[in-house]
Amino acid sequence: MIKFLTPFEKISKSNKTIILVLWIVLLIAIWFIGTSGTKHLFPSPAQVFSGFTALYNEGLVEHIFNSLKLCFLSIFLAVVISMLLAYSWPIPALKPISEFITKFRFLPFTGLSFYVALLVHDARNMQVWILVIFLTTFLTTSLIAVIKDIPEEEFDHAKTLKCSRWEVLWQVIILGRIDYVIDVIRQNLAIAWMMLVTVESIVVASGGLGFLIKNSDKFMNHGRIIALQIIILLIGLGLDSGINFLRKAIFRYSKI
Repeated sequence: MIKFLTPFEKISKSNKTIILVLWIVLLIAIWFIGTSGTKHLFPSPAQVFSGFTALYNEGLVEHIFNSLKLCFLSIFLAVVISMLLAYSWPIPALKPISEFITKFRFLPFTGLSFYVALLVHDARNMQVWILVIFLTTFLTTSLIAVIKDIPEEEFDHAKTLKCSRWEVLWQVIILGRIDYVIDVIRQNLAIAWMMLVTVESIVVASGGLGFLIKNSDKFMNHGRIIALQIIILLIGLGLDSGINFLRKAIFRYSKI
């Protein structure tokens, strides 16, 4: 028991599982006890379960697929644009463009949606491009950081093999860091999934989980809100685990 409280102590996978299960049981127990009275700020398990049932009857599955389609389309477009910007960063004439795009990550989200609405009138396209612009700034920043972290020895090794400058760009930066790119996508997918609900709550015409949350909040249905938060969390964890599994399966050396 003492080793579980010792900093940097290495424990087995079975012990890690036991600790995780104990924390989950403790959390559920606190939830039941904390909501057992007549007055409580947090909705009870019965209210959350009732929220799940009501959401399913209102087409929860369809809204989930709408949100997933929006998320995947946005992340795909943002990845393509960000890779073009990041891989052009080593080129002196194009470097200022990439650096300039990274500075847009400090812009407020609300102001961005206002200007996109002036150019795009379709609700779904508006949602897509708000997310694409938002994600491109963070993805480009992360990808440039990956390039900066490449050891100089790798560039020197490519030069000793008499690779041209363009071959160095292709072999060392593009091909040599594909597994890093997938990990960057995995990290930024969490941002996309988190911001997805905000975007859908701003533009509600296309439905989605954000629409359900805004609708639930409008009627102060806290059971439904917590049920939606649980669904969003579980889907986000599933997406993260799936991409991480694919990265390790395709690029086995990345486990080292």
